[in-house]
Amino acid sequence: MQIHRPAISNLNPTSSNGCPPIRSAVEPTTKSESKSNPHLGREGQHSHSSVAKFSPLRGEAAPPPSGHVSKGTHSPSDRSLESTRSSPAGVEIVEVFTASHRKAFIDLPWEIYRHDPLWAPPLKCEVARFIDRRRHPFFQHGDGTHFLALRNGQAVGRICVSDDPRCNAAHGENLGCFGMFESIDDQQVADGLLAAASNWLAQRGRNLIRGPIDYSLNYPCGLLIDGFDTPPRVMMNHQPPYYQRLLEAAGLTKAKDLYAWWYEDTQPLSELTPRFQRLAERFRVSVRPLRPSDLQAEMKRCRHIYAAAWEDTWQSVPLSDAEFAALAKNLRRVSRPDFTLLAEVDGKPVGLVMLLPDVNEAARPLNGRLTRWGLPIGLARLWWRLRKVKTARLALLGVERGYRRRGVAELLILQVMHNAITNGSIANAELSWTLEDNALVNNLIQRSGGRHYKTYRIYERAVPSRR
Repeated sequence: MQIHRPAISNLNPTSSNGCPPIRSAVEPTTKSESKSNPHLGREGQHSHSSVAKFSPLRGEAAPPPSGHVSKGTHSPSDRSLESTRSSPAGVEIVEVFTASHRKAFIDLPWEIYRHDPLWAPPLKCEVARFIDRRRHPFFQHGDGTHFLALRNGQAVGRICVSDDPRCNAAHGENLGCFGMFESIDDQQVADGLLAAASNWLAQRGRNLIRGPIDYSLNYPCGLLIDGFDTPPRVMMNHQPPYYQRLLEAAGLTKAKDLYAWWYEDTQPLSELTPRFQRLAERFRVSVRPLRPSDLQAEMKRCRHIYAAAWEDTWQSVPLSDAEFAALAKNLRRVSRPDFTLLAEVDGKPVGLVMLLPDVNEAARPLNGRLTRWGLPIGLARLWWRLRKVKTARLALLGVERGYRRRGVAELLILQVMHNAITNGSIANAELSWTLEDNALVNNLIQRSGGRHYKTYRIYERAVPSRR
């Protein structure tokens, strides 16, 4: 049984490796800059020799003017993006290389969500690590870049695009992914960003773009299309309703829906306890927490289950050594010993569950900063608030093929929820995510008291061939 894929993040929906305890976060905008951006939604012209300007035509860059010599942009891998004519709206798409563009890329969500009380601000140092090719483990085997949309010099949108050869090899596909998508409510901005991502993939011979997926399904993915009235849980996305309109108007179509489930009453699960216990006795299933004294070996067991449980999942790709090391390191920082459990049959590990306290609940008041006046004040507040979190996310649940339909998954859910309620003071939990067409798992969750309360959608469209 495979339930879902966790995001390799630490403290927020758009993050990667944990930031050092005393490392300063990227400074927020000044007081004057944090006010409503006067340039958002207004048309205008802006020229810059190092940026690429895209027409609003979906998926295609406008041809360069006669006699124009493309300067392009440069990265460590000698990637370049051809410069093209600006659209009438003056939307410019620049590949993110400079410190100022990286800061604008990171800061943009604070403008997009400034009127959304449910948004959970990510830690800025986490986002900085996530987009850093030198520090993120994905870039040891995959490639990618980030684009920023500018109008009159002001950031109005962003996107990342990635190419994972391991995923394509595993599934016989020829696609790339886009993610970290943010945009003002302007179709020309969205079209320009998606055109930049598509053209980047076309240069690498890919014929399909799919997303939102931040690098791979091992990371945050999916566009929220239903369930806007509740806040996002740790490592899950949150977007404005108009994003669906922007993506679909840009020619993207549904590839797959992902479900998030809500547990606020464990009574149905408790009522099934006798049946689960009979199954456990019949199939010799036992559930136990990880052994801290044998943590290295326990991590190997977890990785084996992780790979085996999801090997046949849609667009699944195994974690690399570096990615799994990052995942284990990050999750140890926020999880609790009795929130990660192994299921064994005759002493053989065959199932895994992990429950995470909702770090978003603890981190929201920090507004993206772990330091203030050069001191780790935000970090201290974070750890103090984590002890008071009342919500959790069941972020990982998997059972190896050959041991499914034996009550293993049910026993794991039952035990981890019991631990959370009795030992961790957790009142509610989200289980996410599951594939829409995984009827076996979705029915199991409903029987155990889970309620489908959010839907995320992954889109795709063809990448125009490079002329």
